[in-house]
Amino acid sequence: MRLPRHFPKCRGQSIVVNAEKPFQERDTLRRISRPWFFVALVTAAIGISYFDRQALPVAIAAIQRNIPVSNAQFALLQSAFLATYALLYAGGGKLLDAIGTRKGFALSMAWWSLACALHGFAQGLTMLIAARLLLGMGEGAGFPAATRVIAEWLPATQRATAMGLINAGTAFGSVLAPPLIGLILLTGNWRYVFFFAGTIGMAWAISWWTLYRGPQEAGVESQSSVMSQVSIPWLRLLSSRKVLGMVTAKFLSDSAWYFCLFWLPKYLYDARGFDIKSVSYYAWIPYAASGIGSFLGGWFSSRLLRSGRSLNFSRKLALGLSAGLMPAVIFVPHVPVSFALLLFSIAFFGQQSWSGLIMTLPTDIFPVSSVGSVAGLIGFGGALGGAIFNLCAGQLLTYGAGYGTIFAIVGSLHAVAFIILLLTSGVLRAPETNTSQGQGNLVSL
Repeated sequence: MRLPRHFPKCRGQSIVVNAEKPFQERDTLRRISRPWFFVALVTAAIGISYFDRQALPVAIAAIQRNIPVSNAQFALLQSAFLATYALLYAGGGKLLDAIGTRKGFALSMAWWSLACALHGFAQGLTMLIAARLLLGMGEGAGFPAATRVIAEWLPATQRATAMGLINAGTAFGSVLAPPLIGLILLTGNWRYVFFFAGTIGMAWAISWWTLYRGPQEAGVESQSSVMSQVSIPWLRLLSSRKVLGMVTAKFLSDSAWYFCLFWLPKYLYDARGFDIKSVSYYAWIPYAASGIGSFLGGWFSSRLLRSGRSLNFSRKLALGLSAGLMPAVIFVPHVPVSFALLLFSIAFFGQQSWSGLIMTLPTDIFPVSSVGSVAGLIGFGGALGGAIFNLCAGQLLTYGAGYGTIFAIVGSLHAVAFIILLLTSGVLRAPETNTSQGQGNLVSL
Protein backbone atom coordinates (compact mmCIF):
# COMPACT_ATOMS: atom_id res chain seq x y z
CA MET A 1 0.00 0.00 0.00
CA ARG A 2 1.38 3.37 -0.99
CA LEU A 3 1.37 6.14 1.55
CA PRO A 4 -0.18 9.51 0.74
CA ARG A 5 2.33 11.99 -0.60
CA HIS A 6 1.92 14.26 2.39
CA PHE A 7 2.58 11.42 4.85
CA PRO A 8 6.09 11.74 6.34
CA LYS A 9 8.48 8.98 5.34
CA CYS A 10 10.33 7.50 8.29
CA ARG A 11 13.39 5.65 7.14
CA GLY A 12 14.35 3.38 9.97
CA GLN A 13 12.85 5.75 12.48
CA SER A 14 9.96 5.09 14.81
CA ILE A 15 7.17 7.59 15.44
CA VAL A 16 6.87 8.33 19.13
CA VAL A 17 3.36 9.08 20.31
CA ASN A 18 2.90 10.41 23.86
CA ALA A 19 -0.10 8.30 24.80
CA GLU A 20 0.03 9.60 28.38
CA LYS A 21 -0.46 13.27 27.45
CA PRO A 22 -4.28 13.20 27.12
CA PHE A 23 -4.51 11.46 30.48
CA GLN A 24 -2.16 14.01 32.04
CA GLU A 25 -4.28 16.85 30.66
CA ARG A 26 -7.46 15.30 32.01
CA ASP A 27 -5.78 14.80 35.38
CA THR A 28 -4.76 18.47 35.41
CA LEU A 29 -8.33 19.52 34.64
CA ARG A 30 -9.60 17.34 37.46
CA ARG A 31 -7.12 18.91 39.88
CA ILE A 32 -8.27 22.39 38.86
CA SER A 33 -12.01 21.72 38.81
CA ARG A 34 -12.30 19.52 41.91
CA PRO A 35 -11.67 22.31 44.47
CA TRP A 36 -14.26 24.53 42.79
CA PHE A 37 -16.75 21.68 42.71
CA PHE A 38 -16.34 21.40 46.49
CA VAL A 39 -16.72 25.18 46.78
CA ALA A 40 -20.01 24.85 44.88
CA LEU A 41 -21.18 22.11 47.26
CA VAL A 42 -20.37 24.25 50.29
CA THR A 43 -22.08 27.24 48.68
CA ALA A 44 -25.23 25.14 48.32
CA ALA A 45 -25.01 24.14 52.00
CA ILE A 46 -24.71 27.74 53.14
CA GLY A 47 -27.67 28.59 50.93
CA ILE A 48 -29.72 25.85 52.58
CA SER A 49 -28.74 27.10 56.03
CA TYR A 50 -29.94 30.62 55.25
CA PHE A 51 -33.16 29.34 53.73
CA ASP A 52 -33.75 27.36 56.92
CA ARG A 53 -33.08 30.26 59.27
CA GLN A 54 -35.18 32.61 57.10
CA ALA A 55 -38.16 30.26 57.03
CA LEU A 56 -39.53 31.50 60.36
CA PRO A 57 -39.15 35.27 59.72
CA VAL A 58 -40.77 35.02 56.28
CA ALA A 59 -43.58 32.76 57.53
CA ILE A 60 -44.15 34.66 60.79
CA ALA A 61 -47.38 36.32 59.61
CA ALA A 62 -48.90 32.89 58.88
CA ILE A 63 -47.48 31.34 62.06
CA GLN A 64 -49.04 34.10 64.18
CA ARG A 65 -52.50 32.95 63.10
CA ASN A 66 -51.89 29.74 65.09
CA ILE A 67 -49.25 30.79 67.61
CA PRO A 68 -49.33 34.39 68.97
CA VAL A 69 -45.85 35.96 68.78
CA SER A 70 -45.12 39.50 70.03
CA ASN A 71 -42.09 41.59 69.00
CA ALA A 72 -40.27 40.62 72.19
CA GLN A 73 -41.07 36.94 71.63
CA PHE A 74 -39.98 37.16 67.99
CA ALA A 75 -36.67 38.61 69.18
CA LEU A 76 -36.40 35.76 71.70
CA LEU A 77 -36.88 33.18 68.93
CA GLN A 78 -34.04 34.68 66.90
CA SER A 79 -31.78 35.03 69.94
CA ALA A 80 -32.42 31.41 70.90
CA PHE A 81 -31.15 30.35 67.49
CA LEU A 82 -28.15 32.67 67.67
CA ALA A 83 -27.18 31.67 71.23
CA THR A 84 -26.66 28.00 70.40
CA TYR A 85 -25.33 28.95 66.97
CA ALA A 86 -22.64 31.02 68.69
CA LEU A 87 -21.63 28.22 71.06
CA LEU A 88 -21.52 25.57 68.35
CA TYR A 89 -19.82 27.92 65.90
CA ALA A 90 -16.82 27.90 68.22
CA GLY A 91 -17.25 24.28 69.26
CA GLY A 92 -18.06 23.22 65.72
CA GLY A 93 -14.78 24.64 64.49
CA LYS A 94 -12.89 22.63 67.10
CA LEU A 95 -14.93 19.54 66.20
CA LEU A 96 -14.00 19.92 62.54
CA ASP A 97 -10.35 20.26 63.45
CA ALA A 98 -10.68 17.00 65.41
CA ILE A 99 -12.80 14.72 63.16
CA GLY A 100 -12.33 16.31 59.76
CA THR A 101 -14.40 18.30 57.32
CA ARG A 102 -16.23 15.46 55.61
CA LYS A 103 -17.65 13.78 58.69
CA GLY A 104 -18.22 16.97 60.68
CA PHE A 105 -20.11 18.80 57.94
CA ALA A 106 -22.33 15.81 57.15
CA LEU A 107 -23.30 15.42 60.82
CA SER A 108 -23.96 19.14 61.14
CA MET A 109 -26.24 19.30 58.10
CA ALA A 110 -28.21 16.20 59.13
CA TRP A 111 -28.76 17.66 62.62
CA TRP A 112 -29.95 21.07 61.48
CA SER A 113 -32.20 19.60 58.79
CA LEU A 114 -34.02 17.52 61.38
CA ALA A 115 -34.23 20.57 63.66
CA CYS A 116 -35.69 22.64 60.84
CA ALA A 117 -38.37 20.02 60.17
CA LEU A 118 -39.17 20.03 63.91
CA HIS A 119 -40.49 23.61 63.57
CA GLY A 120 -43.38 22.19 61.58
CA PHE A 121 -44.60 20.18 64.58
CA ALA A 122 -44.69 23.18 66.96
CA GLN A 123 -47.98 23.80 68.78
CA GLY A 124 -46.80 26.74 70.87
CA LEU A 125 -44.01 29.21 71.56
CA THR A 126 -42.04 26.81 73.77
CA MET A 127 -41.66 24.22 71.03
CA LEU A 128 -40.69 26.91 68.54
CA ILE A 129 -37.95 28.06 70.92
CA ALA A 130 -36.72 24.47 71.33
CA ALA A 131 -36.60 24.03 67.56
CA ARG A 132 -34.65 27.28 67.16
CA LEU A 133 -32.15 26.18 69.80
CA LEU A 134 -31.58 22.88 67.99
CA LEU A 135 -31.31 24.59 64.61
CA GLY A 136 -28.59 26.89 65.92
CA MET A 137 -26.66 23.93 67.30
CA GLY A 138 -26.63 22.24 63.91
CA GLU A 139 -25.77 25.24 61.77
CA GLY A 140 -22.78 26.21 63.90
CA ALA A 141 -20.27 24.17 61.90
CA GLY A 142 -21.26 25.59 58.50
CA PHE A 143 -18.83 28.46 58.06
CA PRO A 144 -15.91 26.81 59.91
CA ALA A 145 -16.29 23.90 57.47
CA ALA A 146 -16.35 26.29 54.53
CA THR A 147 -13.18 27.95 55.79
CA ARG A 148 -11.44 24.58 56.14
CA VAL A 149 -12.37 23.53 52.61
CA ILE A 150 -10.86 26.74 51.24
CA ALA A 151 -7.69 26.41 53.32
CA GLU A 152 -7.23 22.77 52.29
CA TRP A 153 -7.88 23.08 48.56
CA LEU A 154 -7.09 26.62 47.38
CA PRO A 155 -4.03 28.92 47.38
CA ALA A 156 -4.14 32.35 49.01
CA THR A 157 -4.68 34.15 45.68
CA GLN A 158 -8.01 32.33 45.19
CA ARG A 159 -9.34 32.14 48.74
CA ALA A 160 -11.11 35.49 48.93
CA THR A 161 -12.91 34.76 45.66
CA ALA A 162 -13.91 31.32 46.92
CA MET A 163 -15.12 32.67 50.26
CA GLY A 164 -17.03 35.34 48.37
CA LEU A 165 -18.78 32.65 46.34
CA ILE A 166 -19.54 30.63 49.46
CA ASN A 167 -20.77 33.70 51.27
CA ALA A 168 -22.99 34.39 48.25
CA GLY A 169 -24.76 31.19 49.28
CA THR A 170 -26.28 33.21 52.10
CA ALA A 171 -27.95 35.34 49.46
CA PHE A 172 -28.93 32.31 47.39
CA GLY A 173 -30.92 30.90 50.30
CA SER A 174 -32.27 34.27 51.37
CA VAL A 175 -33.34 35.22 47.83
CA LEU A 176 -35.21 31.95 47.37
CA ALA A 177 -36.87 32.15 50.78
CA PRO A 178 -39.46 34.94 50.24
CA PRO A 179 -40.91 33.80 46.88
CA LEU A 180 -40.69 30.06 47.53
CA ILE A 181 -41.99 30.25 51.09
CA GLY A 182 -44.64 32.70 49.94
CA LEU A 183 -45.77 30.21 47.30
CA ILE A 184 -46.01 27.44 49.89
CA LEU A 185 -47.91 29.71 52.29
CA LEU A 186 -50.36 30.82 49.62
CA THR A 187 -51.07 27.25 48.49
CA GLY A 188 -50.72 25.25 51.71
CA ASN A 189 -49.93 25.19 55.43
CA TRP A 190 -46.98 27.05 56.99
CA ARG A 191 -45.78 23.76 58.49
CA TYR A 192 -44.98 22.46 55.00
CA VAL A 193 -42.29 25.14 54.71
CA PHE A 194 -40.19 23.47 57.40
CA PHE A 195 -40.80 19.92 56.19
CA PHE A 196 -39.66 20.94 52.70
CA ALA A 197 -36.52 22.66 54.01
CA GLY A 198 -35.57 19.68 56.19
CA THR A 199 -35.88 17.28 53.26
CA ILE A 200 -33.58 19.37 51.05
CA GLY A 201 -30.95 19.50 53.80
CA MET A 202 -30.93 15.73 54.33
CA ALA A 203 -30.45 15.23 50.58
CA TRP A 204 -27.41 17.52 50.70
CA ALA A 205 -25.91 15.69 53.69
CA ILE A 206 -26.04 12.40 51.79
CA SER A 207 -24.47 14.01 48.72
CA TRP A 208 -21.65 15.56 50.76
CA TRP A 209 -20.81 12.29 52.48
CA THR A 210 -20.74 10.52 49.12
CA LEU A 211 -18.75 13.07 47.12
CA TYR A 212 -16.37 15.00 49.37
CA ARG A 213 -12.79 13.93 50.05
CA GLY A 214 -10.02 15.96 51.65
CA PRO A 215 -6.67 16.41 49.88
CA GLN A 216 -5.04 13.54 51.76
CA GLU A 217 -7.93 11.18 51.01
CA ALA A 218 -7.84 12.27 47.37
CA GLY A 219 -4.10 11.68 47.16
CA VAL A 220 -3.14 15.27 46.33
CA GLU A 221 -1.06 17.89 48.09
CA SER A 222 -2.93 20.32 50.31
CA GLN A 223 -2.82 24.02 49.39
CA SER A 224 -2.37 24.96 53.02
CA SER A 225 0.88 26.39 54.27
CA VAL A 226 3.95 24.36 55.09
CA MET A 227 3.03 24.81 58.72
CA SER A 228 -0.37 23.16 58.29
CA GLN A 229 0.32 20.58 60.98
CA VAL A 230 1.07 23.20 63.63
CA SER A 231 -1.97 23.39 65.89
CA ILE A 232 -2.40 26.46 68.06
CA PRO A 233 -4.09 25.84 71.44
CA TRP A 234 -7.39 27.58 72.09
CA LEU A 235 -6.08 29.50 75.10
CA ARG A 236 -3.32 30.95 72.95
CA LEU A 237 -5.82 31.89 70.26
CA LEU A 238 -8.02 33.60 72.84
CA SER A 239 -5.07 35.64 74.08
CA SER A 240 -4.17 36.75 70.55
CA ARG A 241 -4.64 40.44 69.75
CA LYS A 242 -5.48 39.58 66.14
CA VAL A 243 -8.06 36.96 67.05
CA LEU A 244 -9.72 39.17 69.67
CA GLY A 245 -9.83 42.03 67.16
CA MET A 246 -11.55 39.88 64.54
CA VAL A 247 -13.97 38.46 67.13
CA THR A 248 -14.88 41.96 68.34
CA ALA A 249 -15.30 43.28 64.80
CA LYS A 250 -17.60 40.38 63.94
CA PHE A 251 -19.52 40.89 67.20
CA LEU A 252 -20.36 44.43 66.12
CA SER A 253 -20.95 43.89 62.41
CA ASP A 254 -23.08 40.77 62.86
CA SER A 255 -25.19 42.57 65.46
CA ALA A 256 -26.28 44.77 62.57
CA TRP A 257 -26.48 41.97 60.03
CA TYR A 258 -28.60 39.55 62.02
CA PHE A 259 -31.06 42.28 62.88
CA CYS A 260 -31.46 43.15 59.19
CA LEU A 261 -31.56 39.50 58.15
CA PHE A 262 -34.26 38.41 60.58
CA TRP A 263 -36.28 41.61 60.87
CA LEU A 264 -36.52 42.74 57.24
CA PRO A 265 -39.67 40.67 56.50
CA LYS A 266 -41.22 41.69 59.84
CA TYR A 267 -40.37 45.35 59.24
CA LEU A 268 -42.12 45.15 55.88
CA TYR A 269 -45.13 43.46 57.51
CA ASP A 270 -45.38 45.83 60.48
CA ALA A 271 -44.06 49.22 59.33
CA ARG A 272 -44.78 49.17 55.60
CA GLY A 273 -48.07 47.26 55.55
CA PHE A 274 -46.90 44.37 53.35
CA ASP A 275 -48.87 41.13 53.17
CA ILE A 276 -47.42 37.67 52.43
CA LYS A 277 -47.80 38.16 48.68
CA SER A 278 -45.99 41.52 48.72
CA VAL A 279 -43.15 40.13 50.85
CA SER A 280 -42.74 37.22 48.43
CA TYR A 281 -42.55 39.70 45.52
CA TYR A 282 -40.11 42.25 46.95
CA ALA A 283 -38.25 41.04 50.06
CA TRP A 284 -35.75 39.02 48.01
CA ILE A 285 -34.24 42.13 46.38
CA PRO A 286 -31.85 43.19 49.22
CA TYR A 287 -30.74 39.58 49.64
CA ALA A 288 -29.89 39.40 45.94
CA ALA A 289 -27.74 42.49 46.38
CA SER A 290 -26.00 40.79 49.31
CA GLY A 291 -25.05 37.90 47.03
CA ILE A 292 -23.51 40.26 44.49
CA GLY A 293 -21.59 41.93 47.29
CA SER A 294 -20.33 38.58 48.56
CA PHE A 295 -18.83 37.77 45.19
CA LEU A 296 -17.53 41.20 44.20
CA GLY A 297 -15.86 41.87 47.54
CA GLY A 298 -13.84 38.68 47.31
CA TRP A 299 -13.16 39.18 43.61
CA PHE A 300 -11.93 42.74 44.17
CA SER A 301 -9.56 41.71 46.95
CA SER A 302 -8.22 38.75 44.97
CA ARG A 303 -7.78 40.97 41.90
CA LEU A 304 -5.68 43.41 43.91
CA LEU A 305 -3.60 40.53 45.25
CA ARG A 306 -2.97 39.06 41.79
CA SER A 307 -1.99 42.49 40.46
CA GLY A 308 0.90 42.60 42.91
CA ARG A 309 -0.64 44.46 45.83
CA SER A 310 0.18 43.17 49.28
CA LEU A 311 -2.19 40.93 51.17
CA ASN A 312 -2.47 43.61 53.84
CA PHE A 313 -3.51 46.33 51.37
CA SER A 314 -5.84 44.07 49.36
CA ARG A 315 -7.85 42.78 52.29
CA LYS A 316 -8.06 46.02 54.28
CA LEU A 317 -9.03 48.25 51.35
CA ALA A 318 -11.84 45.89 50.39
CA LEU A 319 -13.00 45.66 54.01
CA GLY A 320 -13.03 49.44 54.43
CA LEU A 321 -15.02 50.05 51.26
CA SER A 322 -17.51 47.38 52.30
CA ALA A 323 -18.00 48.84 55.78
CA GLY A 324 -18.60 52.26 54.27
CA LEU A 325 -21.86 51.14 52.63
CA MET A 326 -23.68 50.01 55.77
CA PRO A 327 -24.74 53.50 57.00
CA ALA A 328 -27.29 53.53 54.17
CA VAL A 329 -29.78 51.81 56.50
CA ILE A 330 -29.90 54.88 58.75
CA PHE A 331 -32.19 56.56 56.21
CA VAL A 332 -34.54 53.58 55.66
CA PRO A 333 -37.41 54.80 57.93
CA HIS A 334 -37.42 58.26 56.34
CA VAL A 335 -37.94 57.43 52.64
CA PRO A 336 -40.66 55.79 50.52
CA VAL A 337 -40.66 52.02 50.48
CA SER A 338 -39.08 51.74 47.01
CA PHE A 339 -36.10 53.82 48.16
CA ALA A 340 -36.02 51.90 51.43
CA LEU A 341 -35.54 48.66 49.49
CA LEU A 342 -32.73 50.34 47.53
CA LEU A 343 -31.02 51.44 50.75
CA PHE A 344 -31.39 47.96 52.20
CA SER A 345 -29.81 46.59 49.03
CA ILE A 346 -26.80 48.91 49.26
CA ALA A 347 -26.26 48.03 52.92
CA PHE A 348 -26.70 44.29 52.34
CA PHE A 349 -24.21 44.48 49.44
CA GLY A 350 -21.60 46.04 51.72
CA GLN A 351 -22.32 43.76 54.68
CA GLN A 352 -21.89 40.52 52.79
CA SER A 353 -18.79 41.76 51.01
CA TRP A 354 -17.43 42.54 54.49
CA SER A 355 -18.50 39.18 55.89
CA GLY A 356 -16.84 37.13 53.16
CA LEU A 357 -13.60 39.06 53.52
CA ILE A 358 -13.39 38.88 57.30
CA MET A 359 -14.00 35.12 57.20
CA THR A 360 -11.12 34.83 54.71
CA LEU A 361 -8.64 36.33 57.17
CA PRO A 362 -8.15 33.12 59.22
CA THR A 363 -7.03 31.30 56.05
CA ASP A 364 -4.50 34.09 55.45
CA ILE A 365 -3.01 34.19 58.93
CA PHE A 366 -3.25 30.74 60.55
CA PRO A 367 -2.22 27.16 59.71
CA VAL A 368 -5.02 24.97 58.38
CA SER A 369 -5.03 22.83 61.53
CA SER A 370 -6.25 25.90 63.44
CA VAL A 371 -8.34 27.60 60.76
CA GLY A 372 -11.54 25.89 61.91
CA SER A 373 -10.96 26.96 65.50
CA VAL A 374 -10.21 30.58 64.58
CA ALA A 375 -13.19 30.78 62.23
CA GLY A 376 -15.32 29.27 64.97
CA LEU A 377 -14.26 31.91 67.48
CA ILE A 378 -14.95 34.71 64.99
CA GLY A 379 -18.35 33.27 64.19
CA PHE A 380 -19.04 32.87 67.91
CA GLY A 381 -18.45 36.58 68.38
CA GLY A 382 -20.74 37.44 65.48
CA ALA A 383 -23.60 35.21 66.57
CA LEU A 384 -23.29 36.36 70.19
CA GLY A 385 -23.55 39.96 69.05
CA GLY A 386 -26.60 39.09 66.98
CA ALA A 387 -28.27 37.31 69.90
CA ILE A 388 -27.74 40.21 72.30
CA PHE A 389 -28.74 42.89 69.79
CA ASN A 390 -31.90 41.03 68.76
CA LEU A 391 -33.04 40.92 72.38
CA CYS A 392 -32.30 44.62 72.78
CA ALA A 393 -34.14 45.44 69.55
CA GLY A 394 -37.20 43.51 70.70
CA GLN A 395 -37.28 45.45 73.95
CA LEU A 396 -36.76 48.79 72.19
CA LEU A 397 -39.70 48.11 69.89
CA THR A 398 -41.85 46.88 72.77
CA TYR A 399 -41.28 50.08 74.73
CA GLY A 400 -41.84 52.40 71.78
CA ALA A 401 -38.35 53.36 70.60
CA GLY A 402 -39.27 52.62 66.98
CA TYR A 403 -37.31 51.33 64.01
CA GLY A 404 -35.61 54.70 63.42
CA THR A 405 -33.53 54.40 66.59
CA ILE A 406 -32.55 50.82 65.80
CA PHE A 407 -31.51 51.56 62.21
CA ALA A 408 -29.39 54.49 63.43
CA ILE A 409 -27.45 52.09 65.67
CA VAL A 410 -27.24 49.40 62.99
CA GLY A 411 -25.81 51.84 60.46
CA SER A 412 -22.88 52.84 62.67
CA LEU A 413 -21.58 49.46 63.83
CA HIS A 414 -19.53 48.46 60.77
CA ALA A 415 -17.45 51.65 60.90
CA VAL A 416 -16.53 50.96 64.53
CA ALA A 417 -15.78 47.32 63.66
CA PHE A 418 -13.41 48.35 60.86
CA ILE A 419 -11.50 50.75 63.12
CA ILE A 420 -11.05 47.98 65.70
CA LEU A 421 -9.82 45.63 62.98
CA LEU A 422 -7.24 48.17 61.80
CA LEU A 423 -5.97 48.71 65.35
CA THR A 424 -5.60 45.02 66.20
CA SER A 425 -4.71 43.11 63.03
CA GLY A 426 -1.22 44.43 62.39
CA VAL A 427 0.28 43.77 58.96
CA LEU A 428 -1.35 40.79 57.25
CA ARG A 429 1.08 38.37 55.62
CA ALA A 430 0.29 35.22 53.67
CA PRO A 431 1.45 31.97 55.35
CA GLU A 432 3.01 30.82 52.07
CA THR A 433 5.65 33.51 52.41
CA ASN A 434 6.93 31.92 55.62
CA THR A 435 9.66 29.32 55.50
CA SER A 436 10.62 26.82 58.15
CA GLN A 437 12.93 29.49 59.51
CA GLY A 438 9.92 31.77 59.74
CA GLN A 439 7.88 29.38 61.83
CA GLY A 440 7.85 31.84 64.65
CA ASN A 441 6.22 34.44 62.40
CA LEU A 442 3.40 32.10 61.39
CA VAL A 443 2.39 31.04 64.84
CA SER A 444 3.32 34.30 66.51
CA LEU A 445 0.01 35.87 67.34
